[in-house]
Amino acid sequence: MRHSKLLAALSVIFIFAFVSMALAGAQDFILVNNTGADIYVVNISPSGVNDWEEDILGRDVLENGESVTVTFGLGNTALWDIQAVFQDGSSISWYEINLLEVSKVTLLGDGTATLQ
Repeated sequence: MRHSKLLAALSVIFIFAFVSMALAGAQDFILVNNTGADIYVVNISPSGVNDWEEDILGRDVLENGESVTVTFGLGNTALWDIQAVFQDGSSISWYEINLLEVSKVTLLGDGTATLQ
């Protein structure tokens, strides 16, 4: 009896994990700030859109050297633009990043990014 309860509990955990993975967006990625400054706003929008989407950080600050996991709902849009806004209001933008092929984006202060 005890063995069957353990098996049932493990089955529920496995099913929950599988469903969670299935609902993850294909574009989910880790964003790393190596710009040399803290980032106060991060906007991510599909490439070709004229307006930036809402700030993904909300009230948080992405300090230099820190990272954040960016998650999407279901979808398959490949190319995305990223904008980082700093405390003084200046910004750097990166365009046409294929998030279907990238799992980690490291933003650099010279306006480039490394993609993994």
